[in-house]
Amino acid sequence: MKLAPRTLLVRTFLLVSLLICVTIAIWITLFALAEREPRARQLAQLTVSVANLTRAALVAAEPTKRRGLLRDLAEREGVHLFPAEPDDEIEPLPDTPLFALLKDEVRAQLGPRTRFAGTVDGQDGIWVSFTIDDEGEDEYWVMLPGERAERDFPWHWLAWGGASLALALFVAWLIVSRVTQPLRALAHAAGEVGRGRHPAPLAERGSVELQQLAEAFNRMSDDLRHIDAERAEVLAGISHDLRTPLARLRLEAELSIADEGARDAVSADIEQMDAIIAQFLDYARGDAGETAEPADLNALLAQALSSHYRAQTPPRLQTGELPPARLRPKAMLRALGNLLENARKYGGGEIDVRTYAQGGDCCVDVMDRGPGIPAAEVERLKRPFTRLESARTNAGGTGLGLAIVERIARLHGGRLELLPREGGGLIARLRLPAERRA
Repeated sequence: MKLAPRTLLVRTFLLVSLLICVTIAIWITLFALAEREPRARQLAQLTVSVANLTRAALVAAEPTKRRGLLRDLAEREGVHLFPAEPDDEIEPLPDTPLFALLKDEVRAQLGPRTRFAGTVDGQDGIWVSFTIDDEGEDEYWVMLPGERAERDFPWHWLAWGGASLALALFVAWLIVSRVTQPLRALAHAAGEVGRGRHPAPLAERGSVELQQLAEAFNRMSDDLRHIDAERAEVLAGISHDLRTPLARLRLEAELSIADEGARDAVSADIEQMDAIIAQFLDYARGDAGETAEPADLNALLAQALSSHYRAQTPPRLQTGELPPARLRPKAMLRALGNLLENARKYGGGEIDVRTYAQGGDCCVDVMDRGPGIPAAEVERLKRPFTRLESARTNAGGTGLGLAIVERIARLHGGRLELLPREGGGLIARLRLPAERRA
Protein backbone atom coordinates (compact mmCIF):
# COMPACT_ATOMS: atom_id res chain seq x y z
CA MET A 1 0.00 0.00 0.00
CA LYS A 2 2.98 2.33 0.50
CA LEU A 3 3.71 2.16 -3.23
CA ALA A 4 0.15 3.14 -4.18
CA PRO A 5 -0.13 6.69 -5.55
CA ARG A 6 -1.72 9.16 -3.17
CA THR A 7 -2.61 12.10 -5.39
CA LEU A 8 -5.91 12.22 -7.26
CA LEU A 9 -4.08 13.26 -10.44
CA VAL A 10 -1.85 10.17 -10.54
CA ARG A 11 -4.61 7.79 -9.43
CA THR A 12 -7.06 9.04 -12.04
CA PHE A 13 -4.41 9.05 -14.77
CA LEU A 14 -3.38 5.49 -13.94
CA LEU A 15 -7.01 4.32 -14.01
CA VAL A 16 -7.63 6.04 -17.36
CA SER A 17 -4.35 4.64 -18.72
CA LEU A 18 -5.30 1.16 -17.53
CA LEU A 19 -8.66 1.49 -19.26
CA ILE A 20 -6.98 2.57 -22.51
CA CYS A 21 -4.43 -0.27 -22.37
CA VAL A 22 -7.10 -2.88 -21.58
CA THR A 23 -9.24 -1.59 -24.45
CA ILE A 24 -6.29 -1.81 -26.87
CA ALA A 25 -5.47 -5.32 -25.65
CA ILE A 26 -9.08 -6.39 -26.20
CA TRP A 27 -9.08 -4.97 -29.72
CA ILE A 28 -5.77 -6.73 -30.53
CA THR A 29 -7.22 -10.01 -29.25
CA LEU A 30 -10.40 -9.55 -31.28
CA PHE A 31 -8.34 -8.74 -34.37
CA ALA A 32 -6.22 -11.85 -33.89
CA LEU A 33 -9.33 -14.00 -33.45
CA ALA A 34 -11.03 -12.47 -36.47
CA GLU A 35 -7.90 -12.88 -38.61
CA ARG A 36 -7.16 -16.47 -37.60
CA GLU A 37 -10.05 -18.19 -39.40
CA PRO A 38 -9.55 -16.51 -42.83
CA ARG A 39 -5.82 -17.32 -42.67
CA ALA A 40 -6.52 -20.94 -41.78
CA ARG A 41 -9.07 -21.26 -44.60
CA GLN A 42 -6.62 -19.71 -47.07
CA LEU A 43 -3.83 -22.07 -46.04
CA ALA A 44 -6.22 -25.04 -46.16
CA GLN A 45 -7.41 -24.13 -49.65
CA LEU A 46 -3.81 -23.82 -50.83
CA THR A 47 -2.99 -27.23 -49.35
CA VAL A 48 -6.05 -28.87 -50.93
CA SER A 49 -5.28 -27.29 -54.31
CA VAL A 50 -1.66 -28.50 -54.25
CA ALA A 51 -2.76 -31.98 -53.20
CA ASN A 52 -5.47 -32.19 -55.89
CA LEU A 53 -3.20 -30.89 -58.65
CA THR A 54 -0.42 -33.22 -57.63
CA ARG A 55 -2.80 -36.18 -57.48
CA ALA A 56 -4.14 -35.36 -60.93
CA ALA A 57 -0.59 -35.23 -62.29
CA LEU A 58 0.32 -38.52 -60.68
CA VAL A 59 -2.85 -40.25 -61.91
CA ALA A 60 -2.24 -39.06 -65.47
CA ALA A 61 1.40 -40.18 -65.43
CA GLU A 62 2.56 -43.72 -66.05
CA PRO A 63 3.56 -45.62 -62.89
CA THR A 64 7.12 -46.05 -64.12
CA LYS A 65 7.51 -42.31 -64.60
CA ARG A 66 6.00 -41.12 -61.31
CA ARG A 67 9.33 -40.79 -59.48
CA GLY A 68 10.70 -38.63 -62.26
CA LEU A 69 7.53 -36.56 -62.11
CA LEU A 70 7.98 -36.06 -58.37
CA ARG A 71 11.54 -34.87 -58.96
CA ASP A 72 10.44 -32.44 -61.65
CA LEU A 73 7.63 -31.04 -59.49
CA ALA A 74 10.06 -30.42 -56.64
CA GLU A 75 12.70 -28.78 -58.85
CA ARG A 76 10.48 -26.74 -61.16
CA GLU A 77 7.29 -26.05 -59.21
CA GLY A 78 8.55 -26.16 -55.62
CA VAL A 79 6.02 -28.88 -54.72
CA HIS A 80 7.61 -31.46 -52.43
CA LEU A 81 6.07 -34.91 -52.78
CA PHE A 82 7.21 -38.05 -51.05
CA PRO A 83 5.76 -41.50 -51.04
CA ALA A 84 4.38 -42.45 -47.64
CA GLU A 85 6.36 -45.29 -46.12
CA PRO A 86 5.31 -47.44 -43.15
CA ASP A 87 8.53 -46.61 -41.29
CA ASP A 88 8.20 -42.81 -41.64
CA GLU A 89 9.06 -40.97 -38.41
CA ILE A 90 6.16 -38.57 -37.92
CA GLU A 91 5.68 -35.72 -35.43
CA PRO A 92 2.27 -34.03 -35.24
CA LEU A 93 1.51 -30.42 -36.08
CA PRO A 94 1.53 -27.98 -33.18
CA ASP A 95 -1.69 -28.02 -31.16
CA THR A 96 -2.83 -24.48 -31.96
CA PRO A 97 -6.24 -23.09 -32.97
CA LEU A 98 -4.84 -22.21 -36.41
CA PHE A 99 -3.80 -25.80 -37.23
CA ALA A 100 -7.03 -27.16 -35.72
CA LEU A 101 -9.02 -25.09 -38.22
CA LEU A 102 -6.61 -26.15 -40.99
CA LYS A 103 -7.17 -29.85 -40.24
CA ASP A 104 -10.95 -29.50 -40.23
CA GLU A 105 -10.99 -27.66 -43.57
CA VAL A 106 -8.57 -30.04 -45.32
CA ARG A 107 -10.32 -33.19 -44.04
CA ALA A 108 -13.65 -31.81 -45.20
CA GLN A 109 -12.30 -31.69 -48.79
CA LEU A 110 -9.73 -34.49 -48.97
CA GLY A 111 -11.49 -37.01 -46.78
CA PRO A 112 -11.44 -38.14 -43.15
CA ARG A 113 -8.40 -40.42 -43.71
CA THR A 114 -6.15 -37.46 -44.43
CA ARG A 115 -3.14 -37.38 -42.13
CA PHE A 116 -1.14 -34.36 -40.97
CA ALA A 117 2.35 -33.97 -39.65
CA GLY A 118 4.73 -31.25 -38.62
CA THR A 119 7.86 -33.30 -39.23
CA VAL A 120 8.40 -36.36 -41.43
CA ASP A 121 11.77 -38.09 -41.20
CA GLY A 122 13.30 -34.99 -39.59
CA GLN A 123 12.11 -32.55 -42.26
CA ASP A 124 9.93 -29.75 -40.92
CA GLY A 125 6.95 -28.34 -42.76
CA ILE A 126 3.20 -28.70 -43.14
CA TRP A 127 2.71 -32.31 -44.26
CA VAL A 128 -0.63 -33.53 -45.66
CA SER A 129 -1.28 -37.06 -46.97
CA PHE A 130 -3.44 -38.09 -49.92
CA THR A 131 -4.00 -41.21 -52.00
CA ILE A 132 -4.32 -41.64 -55.72
CA ASP A 133 -6.47 -44.75 -55.65
CA ASP A 134 -9.73 -45.64 -54.04
CA GLU A 135 -8.21 -48.35 -51.85
CA GLY A 136 -5.95 -45.83 -50.19
CA GLU A 137 -2.86 -47.97 -50.53
CA ASP A 138 -0.81 -45.70 -52.79
CA GLU A 139 -0.32 -42.83 -50.29
CA TYR A 140 1.83 -39.73 -50.69
CA TRP A 141 2.93 -36.79 -48.58
CA VAL A 142 2.72 -33.26 -49.90
CA MET A 143 4.75 -30.76 -47.94
CA LEU A 144 4.25 -27.01 -47.74
CA PRO A 145 6.93 -24.83 -46.13
CA GLY A 146 6.21 -23.96 -42.48
CA GLU A 147 6.58 -20.30 -43.39
CA ARG A 148 3.16 -20.54 -44.98
CA ALA A 149 1.61 -20.69 -41.51
CA GLU A 150 3.78 -17.92 -40.18
CA ARG A 151 3.28 -14.25 -40.64
CA ASP A 152 5.66 -11.32 -40.41
CA PHE A 153 5.43 -9.31 -37.24
CA PRO A 154 3.45 -6.14 -38.08
CA TRP A 155 6.11 -3.64 -37.02
CA HIS A 156 4.42 -0.81 -38.89
CA TRP A 157 1.15 -1.54 -37.09
CA LEU A 158 3.05 -1.68 -33.81
CA ALA A 159 4.58 1.73 -34.52
CA TRP A 160 1.21 3.25 -35.34
CA GLY A 161 -0.37 1.56 -32.31
CA GLY A 162 2.40 2.83 -30.03
CA ALA A 163 2.01 6.35 -31.39
CA SER A 164 -1.76 6.16 -30.89
CA LEU A 165 -1.31 4.87 -27.34
CA ALA A 166 1.19 7.63 -26.49
CA LEU A 167 -1.16 10.26 -27.92
CA ALA A 168 -4.10 8.82 -25.97
CA LEU A 169 -2.11 8.80 -22.72
CA PHE A 170 -0.91 12.36 -23.32
CA VAL A 171 -4.44 13.59 -23.94
CA ALA A 172 -5.63 11.64 -20.87
CA TRP A 173 -2.95 13.36 -18.77
CA LEU A 174 -4.06 16.76 -20.05
CA ILE A 175 -7.70 16.02 -19.31
CA VAL A 176 -7.03 14.62 -15.84
CA SER A 177 -4.63 17.44 -14.90
CA ARG A 178 -7.17 20.01 -16.08
CA VAL A 179 -9.81 18.38 -13.87
CA THR A 180 -7.58 18.05 -10.80
CA GLN A 181 -5.81 21.42 -11.06
CA PRO A 182 -8.65 23.33 -9.34
CA LEU A 183 -8.69 20.67 -6.61
CA ARG A 184 -4.94 21.10 -6.05
CA ALA A 185 -5.41 24.84 -5.81
CA LEU A 186 -8.28 24.30 -3.36
CA ALA A 187 -6.18 21.94 -1.23
CA HIS A 188 -3.34 24.48 -1.12
CA ALA A 189 -5.71 27.30 -0.21
CA ALA A 190 -7.34 25.15 2.49
CA GLY A 191 -3.90 24.47 3.94
CA GLU A 192 -3.21 28.21 4.02
CA VAL A 193 -6.48 28.82 5.85
CA GLY A 194 -5.59 26.03 8.29
CA ARG A 195 -2.32 27.86 9.07
CA GLY A 196 -4.22 31.02 9.88
CA ARG A 197 -3.43 32.80 6.62
CA HIS A 198 -5.80 34.33 4.11
CA PRO A 199 -5.03 33.10 0.57
CA ALA A 200 -6.00 34.91 -2.61
CA PRO A 201 -9.47 34.02 -3.96
CA LEU A 202 -9.62 30.91 -6.12
CA ALA A 203 -10.39 31.24 -9.82
CA GLU A 204 -14.03 30.26 -10.36
CA ARG A 205 -13.73 28.39 -13.63
CA GLY A 206 -14.14 24.87 -14.96
CA SER A 207 -17.23 22.72 -14.62
CA VAL A 208 -20.30 23.90 -12.75
CA GLU A 209 -19.45 21.76 -9.71
CA LEU A 210 -15.89 23.12 -9.52
CA GLN A 211 -17.17 26.68 -9.92
CA GLN A 212 -19.63 26.17 -7.08
CA LEU A 213 -16.90 24.65 -4.90
CA ALA A 214 -14.49 27.54 -5.57
CA GLU A 215 -17.26 30.08 -4.94
CA ALA A 216 -18.22 28.45 -1.63
CA PHE A 217 -14.58 28.30 -0.51
CA ASN A 218 -13.94 31.94 -1.43
CA ARG A 219 -17.05 32.95 0.49
CA MET A 220 -15.93 30.92 3.52
CA SER A 221 -12.40 32.37 3.39
CA ASP A 222 -13.78 35.89 3.14
CA ASP A 223 -16.10 35.26 6.09
CA LEU A 224 -13.20 33.95 8.17
CA ARG A 225 -11.16 37.02 7.26
CA HIS A 226 -13.97 39.30 8.43
CA ILE A 227 -14.43 37.28 11.61
CA ASP A 228 -10.71 37.50 12.43
CA ALA A 229 -10.70 41.21 11.75
CA GLU A 230 -13.77 41.80 13.89
CA ARG A 231 -12.40 39.63 16.71
CA ALA A 232 -9.09 41.49 16.67
CA GLU A 233 -10.91 44.82 16.66
CA VAL A 234 -13.17 43.83 19.54
CA LEU A 235 -10.34 42.43 21.67
CA ALA A 236 -8.13 45.41 20.93
CA GLY A 237 -10.93 47.79 21.87
CA ILE A 238 -11.68 45.97 25.11
CA SER A 239 -8.00 45.77 25.99
CA HIS A 240 -7.51 49.48 25.32
CA ASP A 241 -10.56 50.40 27.40
CA LEU A 242 -9.37 48.23 30.29
CA ARG A 243 -5.83 49.53 30.33
CA THR A 244 -6.93 53.11 30.98
CA PRO A 245 -8.66 52.35 34.33
CA LEU A 246 -5.83 49.96 35.19
CA ALA A 247 -3.36 52.77 34.83
CA ARG A 248 -5.52 54.93 37.13
CA LEU A 249 -5.76 52.09 39.65
CA ARG A 250 -2.00 51.65 39.62
CA LEU A 251 -1.50 55.39 40.24
CA GLU A 252 -4.18 55.42 42.93
CA ALA A 253 -2.59 52.47 44.70
CA GLU A 254 0.79 54.13 44.69
CA LEU A 255 -0.61 57.34 46.16
CA SER A 256 -3.41 56.18 48.45
CA ILE A 257 -2.39 52.88 50.03
CA ALA A 258 0.01 53.46 52.87
CA ASP A 259 0.58 49.82 53.77
CA GLU A 260 3.46 48.58 51.63
CA GLY A 261 2.31 44.95 51.60
CA ALA A 262 -1.20 45.85 50.51
CA ARG A 263 0.17 48.24 47.92
CA ASP A 264 2.41 45.52 46.50
CA ALA A 265 -0.48 43.04 46.40
CA VAL A 266 -2.69 45.50 44.53
CA SER A 267 0.14 46.28 42.13
CA ALA A 268 0.70 42.55 41.52
CA ASP A 269 -2.98 42.07 40.73
CA ILE A 270 -2.90 44.99 38.35
CA GLU A 271 0.22 43.58 36.65
CA GLN A 272 -1.48 40.21 36.28
CA MET A 273 -4.54 41.85 34.72
CA ASP A 274 -2.29 43.80 32.39
CA ALA A 275 -0.50 40.57 31.40
CA ILE A 276 -3.86 38.93 30.69
CA ILE A 277 -4.83 41.85 28.48
CA ALA A 278 -1.50 41.57 26.67
CA GLN A 279 -2.20 37.89 25.96
CA PHE A 280 -5.61 38.77 24.56
CA LEU A 281 -3.91 41.27 22.26
CA ASP A 282 -1.28 38.73 21.20
CA TYR A 283 -3.93 36.17 20.31
CA ALA A 284 -6.03 38.70 18.45
CA ARG A 285 -3.06 40.14 16.61
CA GLY A 286 -2.00 36.90 14.89
CA ASP A 287 0.72 37.75 12.40
CA ALA A 288 -0.46 41.37 12.13
CA GLY A 289 0.27 41.31 8.41
CA GLU A 290 3.94 40.53 9.02
CA THR A 291 5.73 38.90 6.07
CA ALA A 292 8.16 36.01 6.44
CA GLU A 293 11.85 36.75 5.96
CA PRO A 294 15.14 34.89 6.46
CA ALA A 295 15.88 34.97 10.18
CA ASP A 296 18.21 33.37 12.72
CA LEU A 297 16.10 31.37 15.17
CA ASN A 298 18.95 31.19 17.68
CA ALA A 299 19.20 34.99 17.71
CA LEU A 300 15.44 35.35 18.21
CA LEU A 301 15.59 32.86 21.09
CA ALA A 302 18.42 34.82 22.73
CA GLN A 303 16.37 38.01 22.35
CA ALA A 304 13.32 36.35 23.91
CA LEU A 305 15.41 35.07 26.83
CA SER A 306 16.93 38.48 27.50
CA SER A 307 13.56 40.24 27.51
CA HIS A 308 11.83 37.69 29.75
CA TYR A 309 14.59 37.07 32.25
CA ARG A 310 16.30 40.39 32.87
CA ALA A 311 15.94 40.16 36.63
CA GLN A 312 16.26 36.39 36.97
CA THR A 313 18.77 33.68 36.27
CA PRO A 314 18.15 32.65 32.66
CA PRO A 315 17.43 29.00 31.76
CA ARG A 316 20.27 26.74 30.72
CA LEU A 317 20.63 27.32 26.99
CA GLN A 318 22.17 24.93 24.48
CA THR A 319 22.09 26.09 20.87
CA GLY A 320 22.79 23.93 17.85
CA GLU A 321 23.48 24.70 14.21
CA LEU A 322 20.19 25.37 12.44
CA PRO A 323 19.42 25.50 8.71
CA PRO A 324 18.10 28.77 7.25
CA ALA A 325 14.41 29.43 7.89
CA ARG A 326 11.89 32.05 6.83
CA LEU A 327 10.19 33.46 9.92
CA ARG A 328 7.98 36.30 11.05
CA PRO A 329 10.28 37.73 13.72
CA LYS A 330 7.67 39.54 15.86
CA ALA A 331 5.26 36.61 15.82
CA MET A 332 8.09 34.18 16.60
CA LEU A 333 9.24 36.32 19.53
CA ARG A 334 5.69 36.14 20.93
CA ALA A 335 5.65 32.35 20.53
CA LEU A 336 9.05 31.89 22.19
CA GLY A 337 8.09 34.28 24.96
CA ASN A 338 4.91 32.34 25.69
CA LEU A 339 6.80 29.05 25.84
CA LEU A 340 9.33 30.53 28.27
CA GLU A 341 6.60 32.14 30.36
CA ASN A 342 4.65 28.88 30.50
CA ALA A 343 7.77 27.04 31.69
CA ARG A 344 8.48 29.75 34.27
CA LYS A 345 4.97 29.58 35.72
CA TYR A 346 4.52 25.83 35.85
CA GLY A 347 8.01 24.37 35.51
CA GLY A 348 9.20 24.29 39.09
CA GLY A 349 12.14 26.65 38.51
CA GLU A 350 14.47 24.36 36.52
CA ILE A 351 14.28 25.20 32.80
CA ASP A 352 16.46 23.99 29.93
CA VAL A 353 16.28 25.30 26.39
CA ARG A 354 18.00 23.80 23.37
CA THR A 355 17.86 24.19 19.61
CA TYR A 356 18.77 21.61 16.98
CA ALA A 357 17.97 20.46 13.44
CA GLN A 358 16.00 17.28 12.86
CA GLY A 359 14.61 15.86 9.63
CA GLY A 360 14.88 19.17 7.76
CA ASP A 361 13.16 21.09 10.60
CA CYS A 362 14.36 23.65 13.09
CA CYS A 363 13.43 22.55 16.62
CA VAL A 364 13.29 24.51 19.87
CA ASP A 365 12.81 22.50 23.07
CA VAL A 366 11.75 24.29 26.25
CA MET A 367 12.03 21.73 29.06
CA ASP A 368 10.88 22.06 32.65
CA ARG A 369 10.56 19.86 35.73
CA GLY A 370 6.92 20.61 36.47
CA PRO A 371 4.07 18.09 36.82
CA GLY A 372 3.79 17.67 33.04
CA ILE A 373 0.65 17.21 30.95
CA PRO A 374 -1.30 13.94 30.49
CA ALA A 375 -1.17 12.65 26.90
CA ALA A 376 -4.97 12.73 26.67
CA GLU A 377 -5.02 16.47 27.41
CA VAL A 378 -2.30 17.59 24.99
CA GLU A 379 -4.49 18.52 22.03
CA ARG A 380 -7.15 20.13 24.20
CA LEU A 381 -4.63 22.46 25.81
CA LYS A 382 -3.61 23.80 22.40
CA ARG A 383 -7.08 25.29 22.01
CA PRO A 384 -7.74 28.82 23.28
CA PHE A 385 -9.13 29.47 26.76
CA THR A 386 -8.43 25.94 28.00
CA ARG A 387 -6.44 25.12 31.10
CA LEU A 388 -5.47 21.91 32.85
CA GLU A 389 -7.19 21.33 36.15
CA SER A 390 -4.12 19.94 37.85
CA ALA A 391 -0.94 21.00 39.57
CA ARG A 392 0.13 23.01 36.53
CA THR A 393 -2.67 25.51 37.20
CA ASN A 394 -1.32 26.87 40.43
CA ALA A 395 -0.49 30.11 38.69
CA GLY A 396 -3.06 32.34 37.07
CA GLY A 397 -3.52 32.54 33.34
CA THR A 398 -5.96 32.94 30.51
CA GLY A 399 -5.41 29.63 28.75
CA LEU A 400 -4.10 31.44 25.67
CA GLY A 401 -0.36 30.88 25.97
CA LEU A 402 -0.11 27.51 24.21
CA ALA A 403 -2.91 28.47 21.79
CA ILE A 404 -0.83 31.46 20.66
CA VAL A 405 2.24 29.27 20.17
CA GLU A 406 0.22 26.66 18.24
CA ARG A 407 -1.30 29.33 16.04
CA ILE A 408 2.06 30.93 15.22
CA ALA A 409 3.62 27.50 14.59
CA ARG A 410 0.88 26.61 12.08
CA LEU A 411 1.30 30.03 10.51
CA HIS A 412 4.90 29.04 9.73
CA GLY A 413 3.92 25.58 8.50
CA GLY A 414 5.17 23.94 11.71
CA ARG A 415 3.62 22.54 14.86
CA LEU A 416 3.81 22.54 18.64
CA GLU A 417 4.52 19.23 20.36
CA LEU A 418 3.97 18.68 24.09
CA LEU A 419 5.94 15.62 25.22
CA PRO A 420 6.76 14.06 28.59
CA ARG A 421 10.29 14.64 29.79
CA GLU A 422 12.37 11.78 31.07
CA GLY A 423 12.66 12.06 34.84
CA GLY A 424 9.49 14.17 35.08
CA GLY A 425 8.38 17.41 33.53
CA LEU A 426 7.35 18.67 30.12
CA ILE A 427 9.09 19.21 26.76
CA ALA A 428 7.40 21.94 24.74
CA ARG A 429 8.87 21.45 21.26
CA LEU A 430 8.39 24.10 18.59
CA ARG A 431 9.07 22.46 15.21
CA LEU A 432 9.47 24.78 12.21
CA PRO A 433 10.26 23.82 8.58
CA ALA A 434 13.60 24.97 7.23
CA GLU A 435 13.78 27.12 4.12
CA ARG A 436 13.70 25.06 0.96
CA ARG A 437 16.67 25.64 -1.31
CA ALA A 438 16.26 25.59 -5.09
